[in-house]
Amino acid sequence: MKIQKIHHVAYRCKDAKETVEWYGKYLNMNFILAIAENEVPSTKEADPYMHVFLDAGNGNVLAFFELPTKPPMGRDTNTPVWTQHLALQVESVEAMMEAKAKMEADGIEVLGPTDHTIFKSIYFFDPSGHRLELCANTGTPKMAKMLDDAKWDMLNEWAITKRAPQHARWMHDGSYAGE
Repeated sequence: MKIQKIHHVAYRCKDAKETVEWYGKYLNMNFILAIAENEVPSTKEADPYMHVFLDAGNGNVLAFFELPTKPPMGRDTNTPVWTQHLALQVESVEAMMEAKAKMEADGIEVLGPTDHTIFKSIYFFDPSGHRLELCANTGTPKMAKMLDDAKWDMLNEWAITKRAPQHARWMHDGSYAGE
């Protein structure tokens, strides 16, 4: 067996309607499906839910569950807030910056852009507190080859030392030179 693609990624949300509207307004995701039950199909647990699905482009689907009978949403307090996030690719830095301007005009705090050399990013939170990243690729084939050549050495060094290997420090320290 080989995985064909990710069918959908699902998160919890505070309010399904607000979530659908927010993702439509700021990220241009179309609302494509709603499923609601009073019983969980897999476990048969009595637990009403609204499950909404959004078109994230190119066959990618982002879904959310509103669970009104459960305690309020929280987050993993042992994991830094910057770690768990959903990164979404856009067509250009210009498009990313337009999205940033639109969000900021409506009072949404946006961090960045951050230059990762192979892509630039902005970061923000949705109404449920999920951290999102918009990315615009800026890398070259040479950069991709350099990272591909180093990936196993980096992983093996990390497995032993638990310290950041220096093979790709050029991504963030400004030392990359050349195409």
